[in-house]
Amino acid sequence: MRNRFDRELEVLNNELISMGALIENAIGDAVKALIEKDAGLAYKAIDFDSEVDEKEKDIERRCLKLLLQQQPVAADLRMISTALKMITDMERIGDQARDISEITIRLINEDYITSMEHISKMAKDTISMVTRSVDAYVAHDLKLAQEVIEYDDVVDGLFDKVKADLIGLIRESADNGEQAVDLLMVAKYFERIGDHATNIAEWVVFSITGQHGSQRVI
Repeated sequence: MRNRFDRELEVLNNELISMGALIENAIGDAVKALIEKDAGLAYKAIDFDSEVDEKEKDIERRCLKLLLQQQPVAADLRMISTALKMITDMERIGDQARDISEITIRLINEDYITSMEHISKMAKDTISMVTRSVDAYVAHDLKLAQEVIEYDDVVDGLFDKVKADLIGLIRESADNGEQAVDLLMVAKYFERIGDHATNIAEWVVFSITGQHGSQRVI
């Protein structure tokens, strides 16, 4: 029975890796579409969202089946409940990649009012955070999960730089206002993606230690 349960957990891990790859692709396509003004890639990133939603439902069903049909011990229960929490954050990341792409389509014929350097860096860093948080879950790697949590401060700092730059452009000219707001929203979505990756990493810590944040979980 235990061998069968372990095999089911391995399948669950593979499904989580697959969902992680989907959202990594969605974020990657969304930022490339934004930088290169590629409407086709933007629509591709939007289409990924429905795939992410379906994957979330598949993993949720698998988790509930494991809970109902097997006899998981405490550590297994933490792993399965962590997976259920993770897919919620992963689904929201897919939503935000879609939102970024929708803004890209709106801006496709405009010249950007600012360098996209910091937004590009935010995108690269948040993709890395998502990848590393899922890897931490699969490998039961507490150190890697904690590194993801700590790195969120870097993404927050980049968001502050983008916000300051855009506010400065609005002060220079009211004509910059509409696009500045759109680009600020893009940066905010990337900042939220970093928050979701941090949430995932915090649940990984829970799955390993039984503790989440400052609260001890019995």
